[in-house]
Amino acid sequence: MAFKKEIEIIIEPKDVFVGDEDAPVTLTEFGEYESEACAKANEVVKQLLEEYEGKVKFNFRHFPQTKIHQRALKASEAAVAAVQEGKFWEMHNVLFQNRRQLGTVSLKLHSREAGISNKKFLEDLVNGKYGWQVQDDLKEGIDRGVKDVPTFFINEELFTGKPSFENLSKMIDAALKKAKRKTPEKKRA
Repeated sequence: MAFKKEIEIIIEPKDVFVGDEDAPVTLTEFGEYESEACAKANEVVKQLLEEYEGKVKFNFRHFPQTKIHQRALKASEAAVAAVQEGKFWEMHNVLFQNRRQLGTVSLKLHSREAGISNKKFLEDLVNGKYGWQVQDDLKEGIDRGVKDVPTFFINEELFTGKPSFENLSKMIDAALKKAKRKTPEKKRA
């Protein structure tokens, strides 16, 4: 008797967006959860999503700086685990709020706070179940020239400068104008 192998589909970070999926502007951040600068940028991103509701969608890609922050890798894996239950944004924010307590046991507690119900969460984390997804983000970041966190891209264009609300807003406004020019209005009959 042959056994049927069960295939598990893992949702990749590149496929996870916060905001309107049809938004004309995509804000992508390569970051990590132990970084103070990324935590500050997260607050800016929250403001941007509110200010540009329906016009901007956000994608967070994992770029753990493991030479500086030893717990950033497992925190990123925990966020990918949260994606599997549709709880990315909740876990993302909990991890930033608790960026100084990202040990494996703490991550399990944070998962509960984010509403994750997976009984094997800790086991999956210890076994590195989502490590490849984080490594894929890291590799893509390196291929795109990311050297430090946070690094932002707006519609695939590298944002340079301090990631403040004002600076990111200017580039988002420019991207919105560009998107508007690309989609001409329909003529009335």
